[in-house]
Formats: sequence, structure tokens, C-alpha cells
Amino acid sequence: MHSVSQQEAAEANPVSRKERTRFWRDGRFRDMECLTASFITHEFSPHSHDTFSIGAIEVGCQVASIRGTREHTGPGALYLINPGEIHDGQPGAPDGYRYRMIYPEVALLTDIIEDVTGRAFHGMPSFGRQLLTDPGLAQAFNLAHRRIESGEVAALEGEESMYCVLATMFARHGHEIIRAPDHNEPLAMRRVRDHIAAHFDEEIGLETLAKVANLSRAHMIRAFRKQYFITPHAFQTDMRIRHARHLLRSGATPSDTAAACGFADQAHMTRQFKARTGLTPAVFRAG
Repeated sequence: MHSVSQQEAAEANPVSRKERTRFWRDGRFRDMECLTASFITHEFSPHSHDTFSIGAIEVGCQVASIRGTREHTGPGALYLINPGEIHDGQPGAPDGYRYRMIYPEVALLTDIIEDVTGRAFHGMPSFGRQLLTDPGLAQAFNLAHRRIESGEVAALEGEESMYCVLATMFARHGHEIIRAPDHNEPLAMRRVRDHIAAHFDEEIGLETLAKVANLSRAHMIRAFRKQYFITPHAFQTDMRIRHARHLLRSGATPSDTAAACGFADQAHMTRQFKARTGLTPAVFRAG
């Protein structure tokens, strides 16, 4: 009699009723962060990453907002989110969703592009669309992700699969941009953003930011949210979490990280960290 494996059971039941996460770093890809997760109720607060955020839904549905657009994504959808892009995510169905994500550094994608093209890449790799549908490539990504996660296939096979998927993603959906100022970005809002980034670990008052922008407090908040799809306070919290990730990766303790990033205490940082990563600081540090 054919027995049902845990994998087959998981496939038969779209999403386990228990939220699960597995996080690790893959040394074959510059210690690229990798995540496999099932979420039923967890809602991601608006956040961004220093790295690309690339992934695909295996089962279920997620609702994500990016660049002011809100979309439902399911199997066959791809996330190709550029560094610094503010986005969020919530379950789009009662059973939630299961997805796979990787967070490759810009340098890794640049290395792959140069390997494929055989020439130096002087610009900034970028994806023109952050949420799109490409069933074949999504399936290939999930297969490659499973291979590097399980470790059951030869190391070369897993590495080759993910390498080819990333090369194909850029060839099909990516393009090169040259680093240059965004002339559509109001100078006043850029000054506010840069001020928050420079003082993310400090207490910043609305009056200070209003003076930086030379606007009223209410006008500054509206203009900032219109430009970046996030409030100044939420942007500051996101900057704190991005810095916390770097400190935790380098081995800092959660308590020291909370203090260094300007959080009131470790519990406050833990709540904000999980809201943006789906993981606790301790799990992220150990991954």
C-alpha cells in the first residue's frame, strides 16, 4: 500500500493550520537569506529590504501592496521586489498561504549577470514590475528553492538550479538602470527621508521634520506618505529594523541590538521585527 509522505500530505492540504517558518542563509550565494513560510493570520507591516526580495506562492493567496497598488497573488505569481521598495503582505484567503522567498544582495545578482553576459555590468540591476505572473518561472523557482532547502540533492544540482532561475528572471523581467537622482522625487521629501535615515536611532519630532521640509507638520506627513507610501514614523521604524538585521547577522544580541537601534526595549523591537520579517530576532540571528 502506498503511504502518504509528509510532503504529499502538505500538498494535499493547501496550508497547514499552524503557521510555520524556516529561515537559513546559503553560503553558496553570498550567505543569501532564504525563507520558507506558511502564514494564516500574520500581516506584514510596510517594510523594505537592503536586498532584492524574490519569491513565489506555492499554495493559497496573499494580498500585497507596493507602489500604491494592491494585488492578490497566488500560485504562478512572482515577487521581484527591488531593494528599498516599501511593501507589505496579508493572507488573502481563510487558509492563508505558503510561499518561498530569497533575499539576494545586489552584488550577487550583478555577479550572475556578468557571468551570463561575459561583460562588466556598470549599472544597477532592477526589475520593472514587482508583482507579476509567470507560472513556468515560478514553478522553476519553487523547485530550485526546495532543492537548496532540503539538501537531499547533490550540492551542484541545487546551486545550478537556483543560479539558472536567477539568470532567467533577470533576462526575462529585469533591466539595467544607471544610478541617478529621481527627478520625480520632491526635494523636500528627499531631505526628510535623508534626515530620518541619518537619525533613525534617535527620537525625532514632527516639528523637526516639518522644518527640514519647510512645510507644516500636516502637509509634510501627507506629502511624505504620497511619495513613499509610508508615514515618517513607519519609515523610521523600517530603518531601525533594517539596521537591526545587519547587527543580528554580525552576532549582536537582541538586547544590544534593540538599544543600538533606538527601540524602547527588546520586547518592542521583537514586535516590530516580526511584523516586518515574519521572524523573531532570535530566529533570524540563528538562521
